[in-house]
Amino acid sequence: MKFGIRKPSLKKRLSARTSIKRQIVHRGKVKMPKGYGWVRNPKKYAYNKVYNKTSFDLFKLIKKIFK
Repeated sequence: MKFGIRKPSLKKRLSARTSIKRQIVHRGKVKMPKGYGWVRNPKKYAYNKVYNKTSFDLFKLIKKIFK
């Protein structure tokens, strides 16, 4: 589990937005409503919940400072 600042990766950021799987889900209108991640995959939901509370994004930190 990660604690503190997450290390940014431009390659992962780009591949997540341009993946074929993402395009199929978004264009096929098969998305779950927001907040229903625990229904689809409870184990992943629990992990992501803890991960997002214990670490933070460097870009969001910079954005908050210069706002």
